Amino acid sequence: MQKLAILGLGAMGHPIARNLAAKRASDSETLVALDSDPARLAGLDGAGLVATADPAALDGAEVLFLCLPNGDVVEAALFGPDRLAERLAPGAVVVDLSTIAHAKALALGRAVAATGRHFVDAPVSGAPAGAEAGTLTVMCGGDAEPIAAVRPLLERIGASVLHMGPVGSGQLTKTINNVLYDINIAALAEVLPMAVAMGLDPDQIAQVVTTGTSRSYASQYFVPRILQGRFDEGYPMGAAYKDLVAAAAISAEGGYPMPVTAAATATYQTALRQGHGDRDKGAMVLPFEDLLGVKVRSRGGRKAKEM
Repeated sequence: MQKLAILGLGAMGHPIARNLAAKRASDSETLVALDSDPARLAGLDGAGLVATADPAALDGAEVLFLCLPNGDVVEAALFGPDRLAERLAPGAVVVDLSTIAHAKALALGRAVAATGRHFVDAPVSGAPAGAEAGTLTVMCGGDAEPIAAVRPLLERIGASVLHMGPVGSGQLTKTINNVLYDINIAALAEVLPMAVAMGLDPDQIAQVVTTGTSRSYASQYFVPRILQGRFDEGYPMGAAYKDLVAAAAISAEGGYPMPVTAAATATYQTALRQGHGDRDKGAMVLPFEDLLGVKVRSRGGRKAKEM
């Protein structure tokens, strides 16, 4: 593969682009990094790397990575006015790193296949830190042959590259991962204020839930930030709500009972209704703090970074 491209250079796409370019296989390989916002092109320079806002620059690319906000944006990029899918080389592979609905991934897979190209849904997990380090978990859905072809590229950005099944399987896996994460955060949001209302010290209860049997990535990331009243360091809650919408659709269409997920969704919705959509998921604690008249804040215990 000589010409690669990536569209979407936000918090995840920017470091992914750098890792793809830094680990290029030969001097003849080129990576086109594309974004409609010229400000996001800053810092993308080096041998074999072309940073541009011009869609024509990816004409003839053999692999196109997408790192976009949602399925509608992915669809518009591929089949909207710029017709990116048709600009690619015949037989090219579209690798969608975005997090989109399972049903949308299936529809996009069919649409891309109709152009004579291949579609791989490959959402990632690991947050911006994992994107920076090149240690993401990549969950792939698609046919074996195109996934095998792009696996060496995915290994430039991920420590774990998994073929989960046919097109859509990657997004289904990501939805499951994210929903479990959301449930965990929702549980923390309701239980921590209760603990403080009953007289427990916020710093001590935080130490227990970040080191004891209830610890998780969610508690270890969000609880220290809640203690410091910091709700602006994670992915915005309003944008992340799509994961729970996708889970609800899967539950409804398949008849799968998901009562715990439904309860977590209600917690999420309460925080959104109170205007916290621009804050990260840790802000789900705020409605419960208001309800109980307490604050889950440090009283002089260890700093968040030390937890």
